[in-house]
Order: sequence, then C-alpha cells, then structure tokens
Amino acid sequence: MYHQLLIPVKEPSEVEPTIEIGARLLEPGGEIRVLHIIPTTTMPQVTREWRASVNIVVPAHETGAALDVRVEPEVRASVDVPGEILESAEAHEVDAILMTLAGDRRSRNPFVGHTASAVLHHARCDVVIVNRLALASSRVPRILLPTFGEMPTPRALQIAEELGLKMPGVALTVLSLAPEGAAPTGPDPETTSPRGLPLRHKYVGGSTPFVRRRRLPEFLLSIAARERYGLLLIGEDSRAGGTPLLTRRFLEDLFRAAPCPVIAVRS
Repeated sequence: MYHQLLIPVKEPSEVEPTIEIGARLLEPGGEIRVLHIIPTTTMPQVTREWRASVNIVVPAHETGAALDVRVEPEVRASVDVPGEILESAEAHEVDAILMTLAGDRRSRNPFVGHTASAVLHHARCDVVIVNRLALASSRVPRILLPTFGEMPTPRALQIAEELGLKMPGVALTVLSLAPEGAAPTGPDPETTSPRGLPLRHKYVGGSTPFVRRRRLPEFLLSIAARERYGLLLIGEDSRAGGTPLLTRRFLEDLFRAAPCPVIAVRS
C-alpha cells in the first residue's frame, strides 16, 4: 500500500508497536524510516539524549529484522519538532507519516505540543494517527468506518482492507451520516469491499442531534462502545474541499475517551 513510511517516535516503548502497524500498511519491498527528534539544541542535553537514543535505534533494527521489513532509524535535534518531521518527510519523499497520539480518559491534552495537529494539517503526504489502544491491539474483529457520504474516503477504506486482509475474519461496517432522505430504506445492505471483505452499511440521518459537529465524537464513541467494535477508522480527503473533519478539537475529543483502538487518516 505504502512504499515508504515515516514513523516519528518519542519513547522507546513506541518503537516496536508502531513498526508492527506500519508493516501492515507497507507494500512488498517497502521501507520504514523511524525518526526520533531530540527537542533541544543545548549541547550538554543533546549529548545525553543522543547517547540514550540507542534505546530507540537498536529496537528499531531488531523489530524490522523480526518482521523482515527494512527499517532505517534516524536521530535529529531540533526545537521545532513538527517542522523537523515535515522536513524529513519531504526530504525522503515518503508516502505517509504514521504517528501515535497519547490520549485517554486521564489526559487533559493528548496533543502534547500540538505536534500531531501541526503535522496532520501541513504534511503533503498522507498522515495516519493511531491511539495507544491501537498500539496494544494485535487483532480486531470488526472495523467501523464513519462517513458523511455513502462511502468512506478511498484511503480510509484501503487501510481498513489492508488491515482486514492481514487479520482474517475481520468485517467492515460503514456508518453513513448522510443527510436525511439520502439513505436508502429497508434493512442494512450486506455487500463486499473492492478486495472481497464483508462490508455492511449502516445509515444514520444527518439531522440526528448527536451528529452535530460539536457532539460527533461522543456519538461515534457511543456506537463503538455499544456495539463493541475493535477499531474505529475515520478518514478525511483534503483534496475534496469542504470543512475539515479532522480538526484538533475533534481529534482531542475522539482520542481522549476512545473505548477502542482509533486510527485517523488524512489523505
């Protein structure tokens, strides 16, 4: 799917699980670049942090070898973390940036330094953001894909299929928040995705009070929790125009209280 992925990591604990997720989205012969940024240019601190970065570089090589995936770790020092991530992505012409977002019920602000928010809205390539639960999950039974149209964005559907094909038995559910009158009547249709995975459509009228933008995260999370979905995957196509969905406020609310793994992708 992606030939080259850039994975910025902050802590050694992020290295193995993010590479494992990245490997599922990598096409044969693809490469993962692991980037660790030391957020200072003060020499004594840079020296200490540079020595400690071995705890990121070594696991990166080991995880890549175990998965038979080429992994190239890189360490940089900069006070502008988002800018450095974006510069690295452009310099290496990567297809996507895969990042983690530390958000849970105890987090007051999962966007530490707003790094993810800045990268999400300024990168020229795809940006895929995952929460901590996604890092800890090795398999999911069902994937929920919310959309304001009839179908999710092509990239969101492609990622869902890629994950589903590598985890046999996964079913996809498209939750359409189409305007009232746009959804068909009758039972939820059962179809298959372009690559043959079971695909179910559920329709919710766009005039439902919970679907109002300010309460949309609450609405999506309530469905994910009630019906016990294993993964919530939401996408935005920046080329389609219109009002951005993956805003900082939306993602903060979504990731903070998520009862399941969450992946947000902007293409």
